[in-house]
Amino acid sequence: MSPRAQWAAAAVVGVLLAGGAVYAAEQWGKSAPSATPGEPMPNFYAHTMDEPPAPVHFADYRGKVVIVNIWATYCVPCRVEMPSLEKVWREMAPKGLVVVGVSIDDPGFEPQIRAFTKQYGLTFPILQEGTGHIEAMLDAYGVPATFVVGKDGVIRKKVIGATDWASASNVGLVERLLAE
Repeated sequence: MSPRAQWAAAAVVGVLLAGGAVYAAEQWGKSAPSATPGEPMPNFYAHTMDEPPAPVHFADYRGKVVIVNIWATYCVPCRVEMPSLEKVWREMAPKGLVVVGVSIDDPGFEPQIRAFTKQYGLTFPILQEGTGHIEAMLDAYGVPATFVVGKDGVIRKKVIGATDWASASNVGLVERLLAE
């Protein structure tokens, strides 16, 4: 191949790569959901800890007030936060609150997840999504990451890091959302 043909081939490859990059950026921008207060909660996917696991989508909770907590067994702040989530769940589930914990532990860590839930006496639903997809979809790269979602499916509060979910301000928010 002549030097001129090599340059022409390199130029064609460069144009194709640049076009592909522009196309990918446009598609990512169109499909990337927002996970910020005031925006609808993206319809994430996870699975139950049952044998066999059953799929669960966030859309399954539409019409309910939901606290979605993204956590991991290795996360020390998650261990601090879990008792307050359990307390809010037990006190407010009869009023209609749903609390869902989504473990981001890798597949194969189901025994550790079950041990964690037993150790902390967790009775709210626990799901697992260990592919990294949920963190990207919800822009939740730190754990714990928690989303309070109204009956309309809109995120009302997002917290990255541990918090006391049984505090007066958090309980007040949930009560207001349940009353809507």
